[in-house]
Amino acid sequence: MDDITEAQPQQAENNFNGDAVVFDGVTFSYNEQTTPALNNISFTVKKGEFLAIIGHNGSGKSTLARLINGLLTSDSGKITVLGLDVDDDKNTLEVRKRAGIVFQNPDNQTVASIIEDDVAFGPENIGVEREEIGRRIDWALGAVGMNEYRTGTTSRLSGGQKQRIAIAGVLALKPEILILDESTAMLDPKGRKEVMNVVDRLNKEDGMTVILITHFMEEALLADRTIVLNRGEIVMQGTPQDIFMHADRLEAYNLTLPRIGIICKKLQENGIEVDNCLYPEQLASEIAKAAQDKGITDKNIAASPAPVIDGSHDWDIDIRDLTFTYSVKSPFATKALSGINLHISEGEFFGIIGHTGSGKSTLVQHLNALIKLPQAEKHYHAKKPKKGKPAPVMPRITVGKFNLADKKCKFRELRESVGMVFQYPEYQLFAETVFEDVAFSLKNFHKDMPKEQVEESVKNALEMVGLDYNEVKDKSPFDLSGGQKRRVAIAGVIVGRPHILILDEPAAGLDPLGKQEIMELLHKIHSEWCKTVIIVSHDMDEIADNCTRAAVISRGQAVRCAAPQDLFADGKSLEELGLDIPLTAKVTQKLAESGIYIGSDFTCEDFSDKVIQLFGGGGND
Repeated sequence: MDDITEAQPQQAENNFNGDAVVFDGVTFSYNEQTTPALNNISFTVKKGEFLAIIGHNGSGKSTLARLINGLLTSDSGKITVLGLDVDDDKNTLEVRKRAGIVFQNPDNQTVASIIEDDVAFGPENIGVEREEIGRRIDWALGAVGMNEYRTGTTSRLSGGQKQRIAIAGVLALKPEILILDESTAMLDPKGRKEVMNVVDRLNKEDGMTVILITHFMEEALLADRTIVLNRGEIVMQGTPQDIFMHADRLEAYNLTLPRIGIICKKLQENGIEVDNCLYPEQLASEIAKAAQDKGITDKNIAASPAPVIDGSHDWDIDIRDLTFTYSVKSPFATKALSGINLHISEGEFFGIIGHTGSGKSTLVQHLNALIKLPQAEKHYHAKKPKKGKPAPVMPRITVGKFNLADKKCKFRELRESVGMVFQYPEYQLFAETVFEDVAFSLKNFHKDMPKEQVEESVKNALEMVGLDYNEVKDKSPFDLSGGQKRRVAIAGVIVGRPHILILDEPAAGLDPLGKQEIMELLHKIHSEWCKTVIIVSHDMDEIADNCTRAAVISRGQAVRCAAPQDLFADGKSLEELGLDIPLTAKVTQKLAESGIYIGSDFTCEDFSDKVIQLFGGGGND
């Protein structure tokens, strides 16, 4: 993947030698919004530069990207792209040919049912010759690791696979400026790394200008320069290293330090002389050097025992021999699950991880019968086994008292008890107002509930997810920011207080503070009334920080299931499955190479405490 040997597609000749993008006093507001989304913004992106833009949700990052591409028109000020005035209608097509944008939600860019047709759509529309289009399809799909899927259907792809295809579709245009708006948010760690390797190479070797909007701080480190947006204004800019050294300023703009910055700060506050670090290898080296300087000889700190889950087991989940194929008996048949066996105990905060397309979302959709087991379908009749052969093994799922393999299972009651928040929250939002959206499940499951009780329940749910009831209740959910939509979607599920809550990538696409707030909310719900919380995630740090156990899904099978401190201790096997390991696990591995052994559950807090213990401090143990 890193070394692409196919013939490089031709790129349109461009003799413009000025700046790639210039914003001069640009202001933009949505409809009659009183506070501008962008307020008097001025900055320049040089041709061939790699610029990262970070900021809290709603800071104006996506608005800025759409203004560059001409998808939005500024209220005042001037924007030029490669010397072209973006607000001049006659330049619109040329600007979009030269500045390609990849959105956070790939469904916003999917236009064809067959994958290679989707990638070809852009080049065909700008008049690229047929043979050249073929070369561009080969190159773009190879760049994102999706060549083997080229004749498949886009509808059967996972969220992460769709995102790769969206990126390939823009790469096929061979734009001079590539704008990535949270474009790796739904990719697994390996996919994210591969795409960023491609982007970095296009920038360094081909001179492509890259504008990267991201919440992944390790991605921002690849950039030449970073801009920080806050409430529609540029408040910081400089090299990534300079930006991340100013913790107090970042926190003032509703951002948080990368995990490595949080660890460095805590160690420094406890008298351990380590420099501010940006990479795990650097931090391990700093800790080892500090230990050597202190003359520390006892270099083995044992891990604390994993917490014991104490539950009644009334709401255990048991999955046996779960197999599922999409589009059975069609040319597009795709096997998603291949005999999953898994047990989730009541009381767990359980994680599900796996590479893009491994079957994670398909698995969780079985747990509230959005996808029913074959024998639970109305018209199912068991086939007689062939003579001399055993009867086929049928999948079984029990969720508490519900047997999901039984046609007579009370599926309506099951769905009231098992709440699901999907990967893209906007898929769950449909009503004219936020109030009606959140109240829907109450009116659906509890039709006799008094109006006053409905209002009180909706108010409590919205306030629980951190939204002001009076401020948002009458708004259209589609007028909210991405982070607010996520919260409304969660409110619409928790308003009925389900016994089990399942969330598919609950924090993807949120800024660091937003992720922290969502996870704190889920822990609050879990501790107060929700029996079990299950999250699907690509973020290994998120799993380490929050989960009691996690299952690894690979190629439709559950290949491992353990507590994070056991799961992430074997980093090599996870990397072979296309996954990553938490930052703390990487530092631990490097320290072991120096003869320092830190036993940790791989949360930032516990790892920091164990290092402080190594230096003679007590930490929080």
